[in-house]
Amino acid sequence: MKINSILKSISFFLAVFLILSCGDKEEVKKYVIGFSQCNSAEPWREAMNKEMMKEAENYPEIELLISDGNQDNSKQVADIENFLVREIDLLIVSPNEAQPLTAIVEKVYNQGIAVIVLDRKILSEKYTTFIGADNVIIGEAAGKYAAELLNGKGKIIEIWGLKGSTPAQERHDGFIKGLAGNPGIEIIYEQDGAWLRRKGREIMENALQRFSNIDLVYAHNDPMAMGAYLAAQNAGRENEIYFLGIDALPGAEGGVQAVVNNQLEATFLYPTGGSLAIKTAVKILNNQETEKNITLETETIDSSNAEKYL
Repeated sequence: MKINSILKSISFFLAVFLILSCGDKEEVKKYVIGFSQCNSAEPWREAMNKEMMKEAENYPEIELLISDGNQDNSKQVADIENFLVREIDLLIVSPNEAQPLTAIVEKVYNQGIAVIVLDRKILSEKYTTFIGADNVIIGEAAGKYAAELLNGKGKIIEIWGLKGSTPAQERHDGFIKGLAGNPGIEIIYEQDGAWLRRKGREIMENALQRFSNIDLVYAHNDPMAMGAYLAAQNAGRENEIYFLGIDALPGAEGGVQAVVNNQLEATFLYPTGGSLAIKTAVKILNNQETEKNITLETETIDSSNAEKYL
């Protein structure tokens, strides 16, 4: 009888323990964060995704969902609508283009859901926090660097990022500002490379056929700059042209290595902000105060300092 009584007591306490354990698990609040990535085809954006996922692993209370807009405004809008159906607690969005994505981001914000706009802006102030580097400052640094390389005189090819995106517009505006005071410098050809390496190569191939004299190529990111370099190399003209890019990703395929390899003259650091976006999201979800605009730092990287960034 005593044995049966002891067994019953053990069973009772075990049951209570299991109930309490389950109760504790249910008390852990799970937040769902939706990240609407405009595309994952660029190495820089792939690095952003990886940074986010790695940082999110530090927060067991977070479930991170990532969608790929494939450089398609309509798809990215649909992705965000799907996040609303999933009842996300916070949206992180890197818009493909500003104007087409503004209304859906405003809709999310107006529903009381916090929004972090990352890297590319929208045409509205209806967001919780914006995180990104100052693309005008980056473009201006590139313009001044180009003017110094060319000693105030030369012909430039400009390969734009997606023209409807704010970074491309700002990198162009900053570049023009950086070239100011150098009437001997002329942009003779400019095309939209959509941030893609193959587009940069195609644009440069066309430019090489049209112009016998090209002194410098300014591309809005490193992959397009490298595409242009490879086109020039194939034509045997790479040594007569300077190449400037933006991003400065480390790694074998990144812009820093291209500088070390003497393929790019310089690249300009553009942090992805992926890790900071998750940290900021956690602060917002825990009702901690955050800044409306967080500006990431940049730096010029050339042969004088590239090694330390590898």
